Amino acid sequence: MQIIADVGGIPGKDCRGFCKYCYFRKVKEGDPLGCRSCLPGTFGCEQCTSGVRETKNEFIAPFMVINSVKTSIMMGNLREEDVQINLSGGGDVSCYPHLLDVTSAFSQWNIPIHLGYTSGKGIDDPQMATDLISHGVEEVTFTVFSTNPQLRKEWMGDKNPQASLDALKMFSEGCEVHAAAVIVPGVNDGEALRQTCSDLEKWGAKAFIMMRFANYRNQGLILGNEPIIGGVEPHSVQEFEELVRSINQEFNLRVTGTPVCDPENDSPFALTLEKNWKYLDILSEVTSEATVLTSKVAKPYIERVFNLIGASDLVNVVAADQDIGCLITQKDLEDLDLKNLTETVIIPGRAFVHDKKAEEVLSADGVERIVARGPDKLSVDGEMSSTLSREDVLKTELIAFQDLIEAINFFGVRKSN
Repeated sequence: MQIIADVGGIPGKDCRGFCKYCYFRKVKEGDPLGCRSCLPGTFGCEQCTSGVRETKNEFIAPFMVINSVKTSIMMGNLREEDVQINLSGGGDVSCYPHLLDVTSAFSQWNIPIHLGYTSGKGIDDPQMATDLISHGVEEVTFTVFSTNPQLRKEWMGDKNPQASLDALKMFSEGCEVHAAAVIVPGVNDGEALRQTCSDLEKWGAKAFIMMRFANYRNQGLILGNEPIIGGVEPHSVQEFEELVRSINQEFNLRVTGTPVCDPENDSPFALTLEKNWKYLDILSEVTSEATVLTSKVAKPYIERVFNLIGASDLVNVVAADQDIGCLITQKDLEDLDLKNLTETVIIPGRAFVHDKKAEEVLSADGVERIVARGPDKLSVDGEMSSTLSREDVLKTELIAFQDLIEAINFFGVRKSN
């Protein structure tokens, strides 16, 4: 079981400056988006205002970080051998000024530590990596971008790129490293990407997470900060999937991509592959009519599942102009053609939409629609899937689609046989 040790931190401030490609760059204060956490009768809450922008979370005092973990262990009645501490924050963990103090305290409990997302920009002396490993850091998720020091300096604002890379090499040799990179076309793809993967493989890194660069609102930049970099056209979803699969074939790394794909365990939406159709018999029968609102990336997969279980006459799948379902907002709902919706609409569980506003917007044509939230996720993305087996992915998807079907049958319009 993982216990989160949140050290706080604000993007851009507590990471020695924004990387050029960071999706928090150019984010400004703004109105709340609305979400499921808003209290009844109110529009806006911490989560959909400052939380999503991560503008308020200063670095946390070390004694508070240590005590929060200690409390979680005690309250959960957990055994130390069953726990891993995930040290993470909104800034860059390597920039947390008390990092060595906190990990030293945790080391006395003999609990393994996962160093959450870090770019290494806070590491001026590679010896820090050795110290962290000696404190019990057994797993590191490291944003590498490129093993070319000049690219890191230019695109990440890394003032000591060679020290960061030397630390990454030490981490790779001494513990389990999951390296990550946002792939910017014409910058760190092509031969630069292959050199990075070659270095990671040589150093002993276990996994490599490839993230498609986002530059437009419908790719996830919902905070009014598009484009992040003018004149850069991100990979299409198909181009990106082909690149992920190519890198996976070329290198001895556990390669995954987000928003697609994981070549090893077939996520996302492994259930749509013919070899896994037999598991669809586990799902309940769809007995009601509803619309499932989702993202452009997920729509064809979800449609295929409902076609395969013989429910396409009851469930129509509609895509908002957004690549990621969790990032669907009220604006995306306002842009929909309401003629395509049935009387019940199931929206993604984590969509940034206020429940009352969603009903108002989706009933603007005079049809009083029921709007309900479905599961948080229907599959897993590349940031999570590298730790999962094929069986884990299938189980996750079956549970999620069963929850979705139950929501359709409960909230939808009942159709008699």
